[in-house]
Amino acid sequence: MAYLKITETLKKQILSEYDFAGDPAALSILETTLKAHDLMLRCEKDIGTSLTLLDRFKQTKAHPLLAVLRDARAQYLAGLKALNLEGTETRPPGRPVGT
Repeated sequence: MAYLKITETLKKQILSEYDFAGDPAALSILETTLKAHDLMLRCEKDIGTSLTLLDRFKQTKAHPLLAVLRDARAQYLAGLKALNLEGTETRPPGRPVGT
């Protein structure tokens, strides 16, 4: 699958800044994360400005790609968190201190 140009640029940037040599699991997570990023961008493009459509009964319903966009965004963010790249802050489990 060919990535969009912006996803390909992101891939090159990540690979130039972080060393994934000898870690096939991290490379696999990165590829999955980039696929989710690419799908997210494609969905945003296809959805355009109209978040709703008319069904066959002329009733307004949510664009079918909104669910795909939501899931792709969640996968992308989860992938970044799993890679634990610098700039993706992770919090310790539990409640924040002082609450």
